[in-house]
Amino acid sequence: MSDFLLQPEHAREPLQDSFSDEDNPVGLDGIEFVEYATSKPQALGQVLEMMGFRPVARHRSREVLLYRQGGINIVVNAHPRDAQGATHGDAAPAISAVALRVRDARAAYRYVLEHGGWEVPTHPEAMELNIPAIHGVGGSRIYFVDRYREFSIYDVDFIPIPGVDRNPPAVAGMHFFGIVQYIGADRIYDWLEFYRELFGIQAIPDEQRFGIMPAGKLLRAPALQPANRFMLQVIEPEADSLDTSERLQRIGLGVPDVLAAVRELRALGMEFVENAAAHTERRGAITRTYLGSVVFELVHSEQQP
Repeated sequence: MSDFLLQPEHAREPLQDSFSDEDNPVGLDGIEFVEYATSKPQALGQVLEMMGFRPVARHRSREVLLYRQGGINIVVNAHPRDAQGATHGDAAPAISAVALRVRDARAAYRYVLEHGGWEVPTHPEAMELNIPAIHGVGGSRIYFVDRYREFSIYDVDFIPIPGVDRNPPAVAGMHFFGIVQYIGADRIYDWLEFYRELFGIQAIPDEQRFGIMPAGKLLRAPALQPANRFMLQVIEPEADSLDTSERLQRIGLGVPDVLAAVRELRALGMEFVENAAAHTERRGAITRTYLGSVVFELVHSEQQP
């Protein structure tokens, strides 16, 4: 995500003690935002609005728009250099970054670098805040954010859109559930170790399944607050698959009542896959693929964020 301008009087919240719990070595506390890079922000915005998101703020100096519903933040980055780099010139939007909430961003960043994470070099200009990040799958970035309480990263560098509710309610109790990542063949061990060693994210037993797409391995992230836990699903390609690229593929959204959520989202124009392989049921549902790459999965979840 692009760097944020920062007023000197807000240079930093007081540094908190490092979180050293061995089960949560970087003090994870959920997902702050997911970023899409795209050269077609209006088309992606239409898809997001069908999923219940609303544009709430614009970046002061870059072509970046913030969408929100409830506690879910989606950043649409159409800044030419960022979009070109993240999508490699492809017209399809790409999930280019995930920002993780942590107790102390600097301490978390130091920890992951010491444990093998690859630093993302940044070149902040005068009066810009450098949000620390490491390389993730497929050229994506993993950011560390500790400003998510009273003072957030959006309060300085984004301008609210006039007349728009900055905190629109979530459709049908929707909240972040997890992210699905496609990995290369025979790479499952590498990625399980990456997430375990750097973040304390652990694989769960295969019999504990969620949703309607059971492929791959499921991992559960720790969190300072149990309600902020999220899942990762890592999926290897089929043996005869021609697509072996590694990438963040889709966002999983939890809802207490999948069938009710599907009804509300259909009323907004969203279409869902209904076939023998995947269809709407109480456990979950999956949207059709929009713009060649954008798809959302609904998962039954009683979590109260």
